[in-house]
Amino acid sequence: MPTPPSSSVQAARKAVADRLRDLRRDAGLTAKEVAGRAGWYPSKASRLENAVTPPSDADIHAWCAACGAADAAADLIAASRSADNMYVEWRRVQRTGLRRLQESFVPLFQRTRVFRIYCSNVMPGVLQTHAYATALLEAITDFHAIPNDVADAVEARLTRSHVVREGDHRFALLVEESVLRHRVGDAATMAGQLGHLLSVMAYPSVSLGVIPFSATRRMWMIETFSIYDEALAQVELLTAQVNVTAPTEVAQYLKAFKEFADLAVYGAKARALITAAVNELG
Repeated sequence: MPTPPSSSVQAARKAVADRLRDLRRDAGLTAKEVAGRAGWYPSKASRLENAVTPPSDADIHAWCAACGAADAAADLIAASRSADNMYVEWRRVQRTGLRRLQESFVPLFQRTRVFRIYCSNVMPGVLQTHAYATALLEAITDFHAIPNDVADAVEARLTRSHVVREGDHRFALLVEESVLRHRVGDAATMAGQLGHLLSVMAYPSVSLGVIPFSATRRMWMIETFSIYDEALAQVELLTAQVNVTAPTEVAQYLKAFKEFADLAVYGAKARALITAAVNELG
């Protein structure tokens, strides 16, 4: 079972908090004294060094100055920002809509050679049609109550998806059979999306597997995740994206992906499941 991605985030934040505590102790100060020198309530110092509250850049500068260790601030700020980037709240990156978020993936997509993507809820983004992506991003926009720039966001998503047909990239994609049947948009949208899946299966760069309802589960369904070149795993939660870079945790996602891959069917059997889903649209 993969370690919950939030555990690596908390560990990174705790490492920063532990370093703050070490600086205080090296300076021979109590938490109350640090708070006094920084002009805070005493409880704030306790929250910071117990990783209850993530420190801001200003908090770190003030803490280090109070401890006579101003030269330690830059490294601590870098570590704190790294921990923050492991857990990216959607509300933080969707403030102006969805287009910029879609565009932010372009450098990662361009440098990745091998993509491993497991989807338990929606079609893989790199394979979504214009109509499917529009229906999905409209739903996300409505749910999160963010500015509607769906038309531009869809174009950005389709543009970044050119990597499926261009360059030296390989894609191992796995979807649960339920993804074929969850209706995003109307019947015509789903028919077009399923037809697109059938066509991309012919691409030499794409391996598409479907995990059938009938599979005897050795691996239970989990959140949608993507692995980029065995260096980064991204996990999609309702409220945030978690970036996992610790090698031991990425290895667990690789193990989970292999388990899912062993459950999936490919080729003619996968096409039969997709065709059956098309036929049931009526």
